[in-house]
Amino acid sequence: MTDHSVRTVVEAGWSVIKNGKLLTLAAEFDAFIRVDKNLSFQQNLEKLPIAVVVLDAVSNELSVLAPLVPALLRELASLKPKTYTLLKGT
Repeated sequence: MTDHSVRTVVEAGWSVIKNGKLLTLAAEFDAFIRVDKNLSFQQNLEKLPIAVVVLDAVSNELSVLAPLVPALLRELASLKPKTYTLLKGT
């Protein structure tokens, strides 16, 4: 994803922070990309500070997530703030 600035939660030093606070901290970014499908049940998505994209795949291994990258890049190109998008893998 060379056209985008990307940091993992670990790289940002946020690995012990829970979703609610994490979304607040992530407001410095345009999008928050997750593999946690339960996020929509845990947070009020109508009040998101940023766009959230959830990658729905059978695991979070890179080889499993890689096929979702083209759809993710298309989503990021037309991203709207305060939205929730679920991208389903095979």
